[in-house]
Amino acid sequence: MLGSAVLGLGLWALLHLRTGAPLCLSQQLKMKGDYVLGGLFPLGEAGETALHSRTRPNSLVCTRFSWNGLLWALAMKMAVEEINNRSDLLPGLRLGYDLFDTCSEPTVTMKPSLMFLAKANSHDIAAYCNYTQYQPRVLAVIGPHSSELALVTGKFFGFFLMPQVSYGASMDLLSTRETFPSFFRTVPSDRVQLVATVELLQQLGWNWVAALGSDDEYGRQGLSIFSGLAAARGICIAHEGLVPLPHADSPWVSKVQELLPQVNQSSIQVVLLFASVRAAQAFFSYGISRRLSPKVWVASEAWLTSDLVMGLPGMAEVGTVLGFLQRGAQLPKFSQYVKTHLALAADPAFCASLGEREQGLEEHVVGPRCPQCDDVTLQNVSAKLQHHQTFSVYAAVYSVAQGLHNTLRCNASGCPMQDPVKPWQLLQNMYNMTFRVAGLVLRFDSSGNVDMEYDLKLWVWRGPVPELHDVGIFNGSLWPERLKMRWHTPDNQEPVSQCSRQCQEGQVRRVKGFHSCCYDCVDCEAGSYRRNPDDPTCTPCRHDQWSPERSTRCFRRRPRFLTWGEPAVLLLLLLLGLALGLVLAALGLFIRHRDSPLVQASGGALACFGLVCLGLVCLSVLLFPGQPSPARCLAQQPLSHLPLTGCLSTLFLQAAETFVESELPQSWADRLRGCLQGPWAWLVVLLAMLVEAALCAWYLLAFPPEVVTDWRVLPTEALVHCRTRSWVSFGLVHATNAILAFLCFLGTFLVQSQPGRYNRARGLTFAMLAYFIIWVSFVPLLANVQVALRPAMQMGAFLLCTLGILTAFHLPRCYLLLWQPGLNTPEFFLGGAQMPKVGMVVETEEAQGKK
Repeated sequence: MLGSAVLGLGLWALLHLRTGAPLCLSQQLKMKGDYVLGGLFPLGEAGETALHSRTRPNSLVCTRFSWNGLLWALAMKMAVEEINNRSDLLPGLRLGYDLFDTCSEPTVTMKPSLMFLAKANSHDIAAYCNYTQYQPRVLAVIGPHSSELALVTGKFFGFFLMPQVSYGASMDLLSTRETFPSFFRTVPSDRVQLVATVELLQQLGWNWVAALGSDDEYGRQGLSIFSGLAAARGICIAHEGLVPLPHADSPWVSKVQELLPQVNQSSIQVVLLFASVRAAQAFFSYGISRRLSPKVWVASEAWLTSDLVMGLPGMAEVGTVLGFLQRGAQLPKFSQYVKTHLALAADPAFCASLGEREQGLEEHVVGPRCPQCDDVTLQNVSAKLQHHQTFSVYAAVYSVAQGLHNTLRCNASGCPMQDPVKPWQLLQNMYNMTFRVAGLVLRFDSSGNVDMEYDLKLWVWRGPVPELHDVGIFNGSLWPERLKMRWHTPDNQEPVSQCSRQCQEGQVRRVKGFHSCCYDCVDCEAGSYRRNPDDPTCTPCRHDQWSPERSTRCFRRRPRFLTWGEPAVLLLLLLLGLALGLVLAALGLFIRHRDSPLVQASGGALACFGLVCLGLVCLSVLLFPGQPSPARCLAQQPLSHLPLTGCLSTLFLQAAETFVESELPQSWADRLRGCLQGPWAWLVVLLAMLVEAALCAWYLLAFPPEVVTDWRVLPTEALVHCRTRSWVSFGLVHATNAILAFLCFLGTFLVQSQPGRYNRARGLTFAMLAYFIIWVSFVPLLANVQVALRPAMQMGAFLLCTLGILTAFHLPRCYLLLWQPGLNTPEFFLGGAQMPKVGMVVETEEAQGKK
């Protein structure tokens, strides 16, 4: 029966509404209760002419009607009625409400604000030194909807410490507890919205944007916050400006004309418009008439859902509109609640009883609360039933109810505290309070803000007014759904808004001008890399790393030294095998023919010793390939130079003997020849080697070579080598051998060979020439060749020196031993300088010839 009655009432009301009969909605904006909540809603809007021509503090006429304001007022009514019907929240108590129109103007808002602070059952405000025991008409205030109004009422109510819960004022300044001690809100601060906006710009790659704000507190503070957040995330603001509010006495057009050329720049494809509804409406209205270029418009929450802006002619041509709206819980019962109350408002009997029951003193002061509300139809409000701020109003009422519940210490059986609650007592229990609304748990933080998620909304045009589509979520992090986004560009291509192109991998930005987003791309050189895409300079690699040009990372250097498998080492090893084979072959021949005149003329045992030393020189080069170690570095020079000194000392004896025989008188020659043979000759070799050993010992003790890792000499590798600490001492190690070679050369260069005898001086001269040519060439080559190749250079020098001595001095004698044995006679090799044994053989042969 009840359902049929309600259905019949609804059908009758809908038919009655179509006839245009007035309703009594304005009479339903007040209800008595144990505790009354004040409400401030934008039910109308004052005309600009009325504001401009106002010369007396009289009432303003609110001409334009706001559907949203009415629905928000109905949401507060529904919340209060739900709370009154609940047994778990404020049991035994009844809340009332007193709702007024703000006309979206501070001057209009002040009158109901004063009414709220009047004494109970009066419209007078008393002046006291102490308002602790003062009991105003209302316990708390819900609203207003805008930051501009909240800046006025927030300080006013804060003086009396009356809780005020706004459902739409989002300015960050309102979070300042020192200035607004009693202000709360069920919407997040603008800072959260702007953090989400900066995240959106960054994820979509838009770092070159224009930022506009309305020329009021809301727009100026929003621009200030955005500028700081954008700079911290590498987003450049190409142009920043304020959109003036449309006043009749201001040069509004000239100011907007200055903004349009900046916004229409081709390089700027994204514009943030953080403005109030009036400023956004006026800006787009003028811009569309002046061919405003299509852009991506990132809207503030204030105008994103405004029918004043959405319904502008030509608004579909301005481009893509994106913005963030807070996400609240769904209110599924609200639509039916609105329809029911519209039906009741059309019932004359209900309206008559309501008027008699709810008539109060304030009607004599403010007049009819909302005359325009009595002319609405269901068709007018049906499209607005799911507005995002409806839940915020609903939650604001529940927050006050929960605070009162805590203040009265209510439980399931009732509320023990019987004394009337003062506004300041309620305020103490609302700080950091947690409350539940429609299944959603909310909490006021220390600044009176709530933490809520945002939906990223996109305008989609399918009629004269755009629809709002969800294309992302912000819950501390942004999760955009790019596939759902529709752009105004041809082929639905995502717009690009950058001053300069993105640098490629391995390039950094060299800023030009004043904006960090305008830059040239510079390649990172070898040995450096780009660590992060936003780095202004290339980062050098560590000393143990390397990188090629245009690199984004560094690579670890591999150790580099002369390895056994390198082609140069293999070639030198072949040369070593040749030289060592020749040395051993010559040594074998000399040992086999040790008693022959040729070997005796070459020094006999000293010649064999010299060949052994040459073999040791060849073997010493095996110390140079392979990974250097301290022992290798210390042994390389001594073990190479000492055998060479032994070889050169034997050749020095040969040269000295040749010089004595050829250039000195016979008497001196006979006397000195004995000092150059036998034990004295070995003593000379020993002394030479001792001198070289002493120089090597000094070299190792004073300037010992060390194993070092050079990170700079090679581009991609770490060179590990034996570092010579003193090139002077290194040269002195060569001094003994150089002096011996020089004396050999002097002793044989000018010697005249005797006819019919073997020219021993010529072999020594060429051997020493080969020595000097090799080592004199070695000096500039060693100074100019890469450090990595210096060990190979030293190997080659020792092996070529060995081959030079072998080729010039020893191999011709081996040739005579093998292929010219007939010349191996005392007369050809020894001549007058016969050794004793050889002399006895000659005398015996002469005696036999005389016989």
